[in-house]
Amino acid sequence: MRYKIIPYNPALKQRAKELRKNSTLTEIMMWDEMKKMKVRGYDFDRQKPIDNYIVDFYCKELMLAIEIDGESHYGNELKDKNRDQCLNAYGVTVLRFDDMEVRYNLDKIMKEIVEWIDKREIIPK
Repeated sequence: MRYKIIPYNPALKQRAKELRKNSTLTEIMMWDEMKKMKVRGYDFDRQKPIDNYIVDFYCKELMLAIEIDGESHYGNELKDKNRDQCLNAYGVTVLRFDDMEVRYNLDKIMKEIVEWIDKREIIPK
């Protein structure tokens, strides 16, 4: 299966690498759970550059970005909305979760992600 190629700003590659090395606690928690669950057999990348943005987690097969919104997002709802609209224009769905919700309700978050995948009726490779 061919995947849609989404452009990205090459200048973000180094920043994405730095973000992977310096993940937040909730990003680590989410990544560990995603690896353990294998999220319906789909592969996710961490800190993936798309266009002029870096998304926390991305699955190219599902065209799904998952964002964990911590303190840096508080008060920046318009910026996040514009970012989501840009990603949506490429066909990428963005699921956003609050940092504290991930920290204290990770099972619920993972269930929501699995439910989103199941509703799409996409069969993994």
